[in-house]
Amino acid sequence: MSLVAIGINHKTASVDLREKVAFSPDVIHAAMQSLAQHTPTAEVVIISTCNRTELYCNQIQIDDVLIWLADFHKVSLDLLKLHSYAFENKAAIKHLIRVSAGLDSLILGEPQILGQVKQSFTKAKEAGTVSTTLDRLFQNTFSVAKRIRTETEIGSAAVSVAFAAVSMAKHIFSSISKTNVLLIGAGETIELVARHLKDNDVSSITVANRTLERAKNMCDAFDAKAVTLEQIPEYLPQADIVISSTASPLPILGKGLVERALKQRRHQPMLLVDIAVPRDIESEVAELDDAFLYTVDDLQNIIEQNIESRKEAAQEAEVIAEEESSQFMEWILSLKNVDSIREYRRISLEIKDELVEKALNKMAQGGDQQQIILELANKLTNRLIHTPTQALTAASRQGDLETLETLKSVLGLTKHKGQ
Repeated sequence: MSLVAIGINHKTASVDLREKVAFSPDVIHAAMQSLAQHTPTAEVVIISTCNRTELYCNQIQIDDVLIWLADFHKVSLDLLKLHSYAFENKAAIKHLIRVSAGLDSLILGEPQILGQVKQSFTKAKEAGTVSTTLDRLFQNTFSVAKRIRTETEIGSAAVSVAFAAVSMAKHIFSSISKTNVLLIGAGETIELVARHLKDNDVSSITVANRTLERAKNMCDAFDAKAVTLEQIPEYLPQADIVISSTASPLPILGKGLVERALKQRRHQPMLLVDIAVPRDIESEVAELDDAFLYTVDDLQNIIEQNIESRKEAAQEAEVIAEEESSQFMEWILSLKNVDSIREYRRISLEIKDELVEKALNKMAQGGDQQQIILELANKLTNRLIHTPTQALTAASRQGDLETLETLKSVLGLTKHKGQ
């Protein structure tokens, strides 16, 4: 039995299967406690996101975890085996590092997964399914993921349209946090833009949408103001940055509307990013002196360059993941060595105590002390060398020279030979 990582993700399974094996917040504590009962160390951490479900366990067989997972979610075991992956020991350690650093994500290098892994670890601690090994594994992984982000460019280049739009704004404005932003639309892309803006401490965000109620629902999460599309002329002059993504078949911002807004702004520059298809902003807006218009095609060119940049950074990150997983595996092996040493000492001391007690009893009965001491020494020596002697004999008979040399080195025979 060993440290294992078992899971399915966007690469191995359909959305339908991923949904079936996902763990909702209301069951994940009980699930980890249930699985922990199948492990001698009771150590389990479950990571469950929209793109992956992974189970990290200590001292358990892979098949036992798969059987438990199939039973818990009432899904076919054969189906799980077909669409799942499993890693043991060093490979499991490296996989967790790669996941946490965004190397295994749908979007290479995306930062959200690290926060999700940290949340999963916290839930496992709350459930009482984390002990020495997994605690150190996850704490070490968080440090390694931070190192990867610090020492490589894996997360610096924008690889989503929303991220690219905000990154472009950061290049144009010296302090994006002090800008007024007008978002047009309230779909998934605009919501992601709003999240990136909040991550960059932008506090003045207005969201214009055809349906005011939908805009309000999104604004509650980002402390933004909701307005209708008809109110755009009123709010456009205050906007330093305009990012638009709607499903409108016709442009929402025309050259004339933007030109009037720029006059009211006394020709302070305005960045407009149109990430809608078809376009939300008339292409003629780019002709205005103080308007800087970028389209989804402009962003796509940036994204393609950045994806290549991240791929190069990922190669550096993989080297770090390999080094760190090897080091952590050495620590796990050292724990096993400590256990072996402790057990060897225990057995040796038991033999010593047993023989000393017999010798003392014989002395108490008036036996010859010199004879008793010689007998004690002979018996103690024979008992202690019995197992090593058997191992040496077996290696010699089998012609296992490598094992033979190792045993000779451990027993100090090579040292004596050279003296």
